[in-house]
Amino acid sequence: MRADFSEQIDGESRVLRFTGRLTVARIGDLPARLDALEAPPRRVDLSAVQRVDTIGAWLIHRLVRDHGVRVEGASPEATRLIEQVGEGDVEIKMRPEVGWRFPGVLSRIGASTMHWFSNLKGLLAFFGGLMIAIGQLAREPRRFRYNAVVQRFETVGVASLGIVGLMSFLIGIVIAQQGAIQLRQFGAEIYTINLVGRITTRELGVLMTAIMVAGRSGSAFAAQLGSMKLAEEVDAMRTIGVSPMEALVLPRVLATTLMMPLLAFYATFVMIFGAGLLCWITLEIPPATYVIRMREVVPLTDLWIGLIKAPIFGILIGLVGCYNGMQVQGNNEEVGLKTTAAVVQGIFLVIVLDASFAMFFASIGWV
Repeated sequence: MRADFSEQIDGESRVLRFTGRLTVARIGDLPARLDALEAPPRRVDLSAVQRVDTIGAWLIHRLVRDHGVRVEGASPEATRLIEQVGEGDVEIKMRPEVGWRFPGVLSRIGASTMHWFSNLKGLLAFFGGLMIAIGQLAREPRRFRYNAVVQRFETVGVASLGIVGLMSFLIGIVIAQQGAIQLRQFGAEIYTINLVGRITTRELGVLMTAIMVAGRSGSAFAAQLGSMKLAEEVDAMRTIGVSPMEALVLPRVLATTLMMPLLAFYATFVMIFGAGLLCWITLEIPPATYVIRMREVVPLTDLWIGLIKAPIFGILIGLVGCYNGMQVQGNNEEVGLKTTAAVVQGIFLVIVLDASFAMFFASIGWV
C-alpha cells in the first residue's frame, strides 16, 4: 500500500495522519507534497502506518527537526528508528576550521616526544630481556644456536661487502676531490691526505657503514620478525618452550655486533684506497708517497676510536631492528611501518651516539 497522508484540523492545531507504508519503494511523491504544505502541522499521527524504514523515519524526523511537531501513534520499532535517524543527523565539516595553529603544533610535538620516550623505554626493556637471555645461555651453553649465528654472519657481513665497498670507494673519491679543490686555493693539495686519513679512520668509515647496515640489515630484521609475528610463529615458539629472544633476537644482534668492526675496517680501507686513486690520477701524488704520508698523519688512536664505536653501533642496530619487528601486530601494514621505524630510529640513534662519542673522546684528549 502506497504511503499517503491526510491533513485535518483538530481544534487550533493541524494534524497529519499518515497511512500505508513509509518505505523507499512506497513513498512516491510524498516528500514533495510535504514541502508544498501551506502551513506546518503541529502533530503527526502514525497509528495507521504499516511499516517504516530509514527513508520514512527521515521524513518524520525532518518534520520534527524543522517544525517541532509531536509524533503520536508510532510503534516502538518506528519510534526507535526515528530516534536513531535523529542521532545520525549531525553536521559534518567538509573542511576543518583554520584557527590558531600554534597549540596544534605544540600538541603534535608533545605527542611525538612522548612517542619517542615510550619507544626508548620499550627498547631499554627489550635490551634487559636480551641480557637475561644471555645470562641463561651462559648457564646452559648447549642451548646456543651456532648455525643461526653463522647464517646471520653471511647475511649481515658477506652479503654486505659489495654495497659497502662501492659506497666507501665513491665516498673516498668525493672527499678527496672536494678537499683538493678547497686546499688548492692555498697550494696545500698534499694535505688532502691528512683530511682523508683522519676523517675516514675516525668517523666516516664506521658511521657510513653503520648507516648502510641499519638500512639493509636493520630493516630486514624488522621485516622478518614482523612477518613471523603476524603468522603467529613467535607465539608458537613460546608454546613449545623455545625462547624467541634466544632463537631469533640474539643471533641477529650478535651477528651485527661482530660484523660491524670488520665491515667498518673494510669500509675505511676502501675509502682510503679510493681517495688514493684520485690523488694519484688528479693530484699526481705517487702511491708510495700517499701511503707514507698516511702513516705519518693518522695516529693509532683514530683507528681504535673507529673500532671501539663499531660493535656498539652494531648492538644498537640489531637491537632496534629486532625490537621493532617484535612490536608488529594487527595487519600487514604494520610490517612496513615498523620496518621504516627501524631504519629511522637506527640511523638517528647511531648519529646521536656518534656525536656523544666525539665529545667523550675530545674530553679525554683523543683528538
